[in-house]
Amino acid sequence: MITAQRLPASLTPLDAALAAVLRDLAPVQPIELPPAEALRCIAAEMPALRAYPPHDVAVSDGWALRANDLVGASSYAPLPLAALPVWVEAGAAMPDGTDCVVDADAVDSSGPLPQVLAEVVPGQGVRRAGSDIAAGRTVIAAGEPLLPRHLLLARAAGVARVRVRRPRLRIVNISNGQLTAQLIADTAQFAGAEIVCAEATPDVTAIAGALAADDCDLIITIGGTGVGHTDAMVNALAARGALIAHGIALQPGRTTAIGRIDATPVVALPGAPDQAFAAWWAIALPLLDRLSGRRPRKTLALPLERKIASGVGIAEVVLLTRREGSWATLAIADLSLDAIARAEGLLIVPGGAEGFAAGTVVDAYMLRE
Repeated sequence: MITAQRLPASLTPLDAALAAVLRDLAPVQPIELPPAEALRCIAAEMPALRAYPPHDVAVSDGWALRANDLVGASSYAPLPLAALPVWVEAGAAMPDGTDCVVDADAVDSSGPLPQVLAEVVPGQGVRRAGSDIAAGRTVIAAGEPLLPRHLLLARAAGVARVRVRRPRLRIVNISNGQLTAQLIADTAQFAGAEIVCAEATPDVTAIAGALAADDCDLIITIGGTGVGHTDAMVNALAARGALIAHGIALQPGRTTAIGRIDATPVVALPGAPDQAFAAWWAIALPLLDRLSGRRPRKTLALPLERKIASGVGIAEVVLLTRREGSWATLAIADLSLDAIARAEGLLIVPGGAEGFAAGTVVDAYMLRE
């Protein structure tokens, strides 16, 4: 007989739960991906780039010449040339011995000898070698997410594959949590993880069978963490691996559970979107960032527009938006979907604090990177 799930008499403090599940967790090994597959992945150490452009190129169509040879040339004092200069198209390599491009009408070829009708400065109409990408530059610092502008550098420099850390994340949806599962899958993919999704009925045996840890670096489950008649996730985790804690001092998200299957961490999120969202930011995302080798996430320090009141002993998630140079509160602990969609910042009030007075400068995680 399977014993019904019950929350413990006391909740595990958030910082203690996070420290326990992070213990001995190291970044995954780097892999190489083509730029088309590396967007949002976390960069690993990469070799230095070659210069781009690799040689001087013409910026515009025109005649390729050497500027020092054209000193004093004008329509009143045309400079005759021994032969017609080389014509270059925009983007073409500059011929040896030339350092400028003059407009088509600056060379008169109607007479027996071509004549230059204007002087120019060295480098006019030319993009110098290495002016876009200097030799020795890296695509991006290790630990940062690869964005389109970084991949532009990689492609321009001819990099066929980039080194990244992309943890494999298994998401197990335990019946009727499709909205929440999709939210977490989208958020995890945006954070650079490789996603594998699975489904399980609310049964200990079925859930335990879906908790396969051999093909992933982190397991996230959705739903089944409460104490209802069909909630069985925590019992399944205890049967399949090791349960570290069930019941975290976090609001929303207090029925979250954490554990391990062999060396793979497991975070069991509640099925409600707001609770899963809060527990994701408080527990699951720090795990994913550790596995990715990601540098600390961006925060923004602003004063609070109004006081935030919080109960001692429970860490509470606060959603914020910017208003006239301050953080304005959208929601505390009770997070509507609209507030989640509109929020610009997220603040976790520690369990040992009673909140923050109006005007207090707080560092909030940026939700819109």
